[in-house]
This record gives sequence, C-alpha cells and structure tokens, in this order.
Amino acid sequence: MEFTWLQTFVTAAECENFRRTAEILYISQPSVSVHIKLLEKELGVRLFERDGRKIRLTEEGRVYLKHAKELLAVYQNGLVNLQSFQQGFTSQFTLAISPLIADTILPYVLKKYCNQYPQVEISVKIIESSEIEEAVRNDKVDLGLSCLGSTHPDINCQLLYKDKVLLVAPHDGMDSERALPMDEEEVLTSNYLLTHNHPVYWDSLCRAVKANYPGIRMMEVSQIHITKRFIVEGLGVSFLPASTVRREMLEGRLLELDCPSIPLPEAHTYAIMKYTHKKQKEFLAFLSQFRI
Repeated sequence: MEFTWLQTFVTAAECENFRRTAEILYISQPSVSVHIKLLEKELGVRLFERDGRKIRLTEEGRVYLKHAKELLAVYQNGLVNLQSFQQGFTSQFTLAISPLIADTILPYVLKKYCNQYPQVEISVKIIESSEIEEAVRNDKVDLGLSCLGSTHPDINCQLLYKDKVLLVAPHDGMDSERALPMDEEEVLTSNYLLTHNHPVYWDSLCRAVKANYPGIRMMEVSQIHITKRFIVEGLGVSFLPASTVRREMLEGRLLELDCPSIPLPEAHTYAIMKYTHKKQKEFLAFLSQFRI
C-alpha cells in the first residue's frame, strides 16, 4: 500500500470531488482515480459512491477514513522526527505558555535555553491559562506555564513565582525627584480602569476598588499587551503584575503609583505537567535561574 493512495483518499473524502482533489494535491484527475482504484483493490471494498461529478463515502469508506488519517499521521510524524534528527535535534519539547506570561522576559529565557541545549527542538504554543491544563492532560504539550493552578489528580502543579500587582499609569514626563507624587484618588477617578487582563484576581479587586470609588469607570480589556498599549496612549490605568511591566517602567513609558487604600493581590505563575520526566525537570531547573 502506498501512502500517496491514503493521502488521495483522505483529501477526496474531505472535498467530495476528484477534480478538486487533483488541484489540491497537484496531480492529474486520472491519477486520483487510479489511486482510489488501487486502494479499493488492496482493501477489497468500495470506498466511494459516484453520483456524476459528486462522490460520497460508502459505509466502508467512512469506517476506513479514521484509520487512514491515523496511518498518515504516524507516517508524517516519522518524517518530522527524522528531519529533526538530521538537523541535529535529539529530543523534542513542547511548551504551552499563557499570553500574559509570554509578555514577560520569557522570550529572553527561551533564547538562553535554546543556546544552552541546542539538541532540543522546542515548540511553543500560546494558550490561555484556562486551556493549558487540558492541553497537558491530553499530551498535546509537555509542560504548561500558567496563571492558574490545578488540583486535578493527574496533573503535577508547582508554584514557580509570586508577583506583586502594581497600579500602573502612563508616565507624566516629570522628573521623579522633583515632581509631586501622583494621587491615587485623582488617577482612579479621572481615568478608565482597564480590567480583566489576568484570569485570577480581577473580580475581587474590582469590588475593592468600587468600595472606595463607587463612580469609577471601568473598561474590560482581556489582553495584557493591549492593556499596556492603551495605558501608554493615555486611555486608562490598570493593576498589572510587576513582571509584565518591568521593561516599560525601565524605559520610562509606564509609572507605578502608590495605592495605600486598596489591598493589592499577588499574581502567580505555575508549572503544569502530567509527567516529571527528565526534560520537564531540566527545563524547570533552567527556568529557576531567572525571575520571570
């Protein structure tokens, strides 16, 4: 059996048209017909019913489609692994990272890791924290870096970091030694408060802010990189983890404000994994050298 036959069969099953199959696979339409006939002969069943230009899977075809896709996946994964080996990679490691954590110094850390472990082929998936646990449980990734912990019995969850949450505003352009400190009440009542850019602390924090400032105007912005852009442009202020605004504060684009009347929460970073094998331990040991 040729894997080209399987590819032709799966493609034809999806588009239900031999002409379109030929266009997708860059082969002639007669070649499509030959591949299907050879596969049907090999299996001893009819895979398609033909109705003019339209084709439909037979009952046997529907049963075999799942197996054909699995065979192709195994074949293609084998090719990928072989290519990785030829390129000098001896192992693979897939990370799931929440968008918020990806907005820290993590890219710098990953660059250092790749330089130190050039034999590891690393893949990164940016996934919301609420979806990372499922990706780990289903073996889609080897390790997740999430803002949410896990209590699932199949998951190993480790608290990596605790991060201060700061009240952040656009920089006023004044010299910090000569300028008067910005007033918490004035800042919160004269700007939008950009909320819900972190999956954990916002509900309780919003209640605390409203208790002190009932008339405050809030704007929900779910993505932290958009929140920071809005603050820099003067659209509002927000409560953000210190690690996510470190660079902007050093560059003088954002400013931390004292917030004595509101108890500020902490933001946590967790390692989520199904197995504690060598590659997971190795990566976490490397990560522990840095303050994400």
